[in-house]
Amino acid sequence: MQTGSDSGLHFSLNALQKENEHLKNRIHWLESVLHHVPAMIYSYDNNNKAVTWCNERLAETVGFSSDEMTGMGMEFFRNIMHPDDFKLAAVAQQSFINNKAQFGGLARIRKKGEIDYRWLLGLEVPFTHDKNGRVVEIICAFLDLTNAIDTNAQLSEALSAILRRQNETLFNKLTPREKDVLGMAVKGLNNKEIAQSLNLSRYTVETHRKNIRLKLKVRNTSELVAIARKIGFE
Repeated sequence: MQTGSDSGLHFSLNALQKENEHLKNRIHWLESVLHHVPAMIYSYDNNNKAVTWCNERLAETVGFSSDEMTGMGMEFFRNIMHPDDFKLAAVAQQSFINNKAQFGGLARIRKKGEIDYRWLLGLEVPFTHDKNGRVVEIICAFLDLTNAIDTNAQLSEALSAILRRQNETLFNKLTPREKDVLGMAVKGLNNKEIAQSLNLSRYTVETHRKNIRLKLKVRNTSELVAIARKIGFE
C-alpha cells in the first residue's frame, strides 16, 4: 500500500526527472547555437597558452579538431596565422595579464594544408579569473571578413572610419608645437625651412619630428605624411 509520503516522493522524483530532461534539452539547444552561430568562437587558457574549447565552425575553418588545438598550445596559432600577425597572439595574452578589458583587431589565418589566407575580425574578453582576480580563461570570437560580400562598400567605409579614429587619437597626443611641425612637413617643407618659419633651431625641429614619428608609430616621412593627410592635414 502506497502511503502519502511515498506518493510525495514519487511526485518529487517525477518533477526532478522532468526538470533534468528540460535542462538537458536546454543545454543541447545552447550547444547547437554555439556550433551554428556564424562566427568562430573559442576559449583560451591564458596561463597554459592553449585553446580549451571551440565551436565546430572554428574547427571546420582551420582544419584542426578541438583536441588538436589544445595539445598544440601556441603552435596551433603559429600554424594558422600569417607570420606578420602571429605576434598579435602574444600581445593579446600580455594585454590581459595587464588587466585589459578587451582586445580586438584584424588578423590573417589559413586552413591546414591551404596556401591562401583569409581576414578575420576578432574580439577577446576575460572569461574566468583566479582567486587573486587575474585572468585565467579568455573568450574569443572571430568573424570571417572574406564572407562579408554583401556589404563591400560599408565594410570599406567602416574600416576607413576605424583607422581614421585611431589616427586621430594618436594625433591628439601631439603637442601644439609638434602639430605645427607636422603641418609644415605635410606641405613639403624640410627641417631648415620649418625651423626658419617657426623661429626654431634645426636640431629642435629634428627632435620634434622624431617624437612625432614615435607617437604616430611611423617609420619614415612618407608614412608620416600619409597618416597626417588621412587625419585632415593638407
